[in-house]
Amino acid sequence: MITIDGSEGEGGGQVLRNACALSLVTGEPFTIEKIRAGRDQPGLMRQHLTAIEAACAIGGVDCEGLQLGSNRIVFKLGAVTPGDYRFAVGTAGSTALVLQTVLVPLALADKPSHLVIEGGTHASMAPPFDFITKCFLPIFERMGPHVSARIKRYGFFPRGGGRIEIDIDPSPLRRIECVERGELRERSGMVIHASLGDGKVAQRIRKSALKALPEWEEAMIAIRDLPADQGPGVALTLDAAYEHATEVVSGFGKLGLSAERIGTTAGKRMAGYEASGAFAGPYLQDQLLLPMAVAGGGAFTSVKVSQHTRTAADIIAKFTGRTTRFEDAGHKGTLVSLV
Repeated sequence: MITIDGSEGEGGGQVLRNACALSLVTGEPFTIEKIRAGRDQPGLMRQHLTAIEAACAIGGVDCEGLQLGSNRIVFKLGAVTPGDYRFAVGTAGSTALVLQTVLVPLALADKPSHLVIEGGTHASMAPPFDFITKCFLPIFERMGPHVSARIKRYGFFPRGGGRIEIDIDPSPLRRIECVERGELRERSGMVIHASLGDGKVAQRIRKSALKALPEWEEAMIAIRDLPADQGPGVALTLDAAYEHATEVVSGFGKLGLSAERIGTTAGKRMAGYEASGAFAGPYLQDQLLLPMAVAGGGAFTSVKVSQHTRTAADIIAKFTGRTTRFEDAGHKGTLVSLV
């Protein structure tokens, strides 16, 4: 049985999610100790619990220590069963991160699957729904499987209540290389908000983002007022669509965070990506490693490598023996390759 120190590297929930997915794919059981030991609230939180429960459900897995606050779990052997599943985080915990846990195992199954996941769709510390559909899934589908995703209801922090639906048509994963992003085709963005009055907060967010993006125009960033019962909440997404890749940068409202800071931070991050020649942004890079490892290898260029990505590479090595290489790629950033 593989033993993992959950406090090493990035030390967060990503270790749990990748380990569960890799265990279901490789048939290797594992134990994780010291789960999130360095965090303000160590141990399993609700969204981590839901992600592991989802992995157990699709794999018929018996998991010891599966309770809130637990700092150790033992994930035993199982066999993936495709089908219809519903998973509810119960808070604003990320629906996207629950999907991340089960997507690759179900994409390798022998029949299609349909998922309903309820929780947060646009909240900090996790990719928004737009990132999954525009940035990650188009690359994943180039590897073989077909995945369609729909948002039925938005979910902001702290209320949650969002709902996404996913259909997975499985296929063996094939190796791909993503080195060139190609020419810029389109820039667009959206500020979505609910139960925030007359929309002035959304306008301030857009104005601040545009100040950090001198080549963008106001008409490129739309403002959408959602039904009041889906709030309160506000989120900004910025999309830069290239020939072979689309980067999605986001910002989310929370208590004590000004509209100006939300817009400026997201705008600067997008400006940084556009100025680079890299294929993948900082949040796509660690999500590409898992399917590429399962596919037998792959490569992509990316901006500065994050601790999340290095931790994901370490977990992948434990389950598959594959090595992740990081090489200087000049103006394209870093060449990340799995061998």
